[in-house]
Amino acid sequence: MNNQIDYTINVRGSLLSLKKPCVMGILNCTPDSFFAGSRKQTEVEIASRANQILEEGGKIIDVGAFSTRPGAAEVTEEEEMKRLRFALGIIRKEHPDAILSIDTFRPNVAQMAVEEYDADIINDVSEGGITGIVDKPLNEKYDITVKNNYSGYPAIFRMMGKLKVPYILMSVQTNLHDMIINFSKEIQQLRDLGVKDIILDPGFGFGKSLNGNYQLLREMDKLAAFNLPILVGVSRKRMIHQLLGVSVDESLNGTVVINTIALMKGAGILRVHDVKEAFQAVNIYNKMLSSSEEVKA
Repeated sequence: MNNQIDYTINVRGSLLSLKKPCVMGILNCTPDSFFAGSRKQTEVEIASRANQILEEGGKIIDVGAFSTRPGAAEVTEEEEMKRLRFALGIIRKEHPDAILSIDTFRPNVAQMAVEEYDADIINDVSEGGITGIVDKPLNEKYDITVKNNYSGYPAIFRMMGKLKVPYILMSVQTNLHDMIINFSKEIQQLRDLGVKDIILDPGFGFGKSLNGNYQLLREMDKLAAFNLPILVGVSRKRMIHQLLGVSVDESLNGTVVINTIALMKGAGILRVHDVKEAFQAVNIYNKMLSSSEEVKA
């Protein structure tokens, strides 16, 4: 069983402790995300979803405007920004102090969200630009000036060096061996650029087979060697409904089971559609750990 380490990340000058795992609720301002229940496009829907995430125990709201599901339509940078500006304006009005994560792989979108709406975290599912939309290479070019000859580093890394906010680095590698090799290089690049708060996401469902996902789940505690917080996002993904022979809508129970295993393997953040159920799993896990400490005392 994992013993939780007191990781912290700097959120607008205050330290957010991840010694006790927290829940990140998904808010997609898209028309085509794979789980229909996460799609929110009107002002009322967006405000209601943000309220729900926080009321049900979510610590972070993850806002996305570009679906990364297989077969999703391309979205221009301009359209992604338009959708995010609409959503973030509503959320910030309703909850000015909420911790907001932005699900984007585009440096300019990240910059806009941080500078215009005080976004707190950038959640990059491209592993620094290896991919854009699922299974397609990211061909967009960016001119981001940095010091010390780091121009060869990924554009999103260089932007994070300027923005100085926590960054979620997600792996699109097919296995843990390659993931560890890439993470080692990428973490060093981010450190070179002055990025202090890095959160690792093993990328369940991205570039991995069904068996590969479960092998990763079994071995993900090895990522503790990086001494960085771990985010796990398996909510209602194909690795669940394909294995169990159920629909996306019927995948909640499987999601909770895998989230619970992930907590025991060291996850500090659970990224989910169903916040209440994930928060309950976290509470049960925390109680198990605290009861063990009480017995020792």
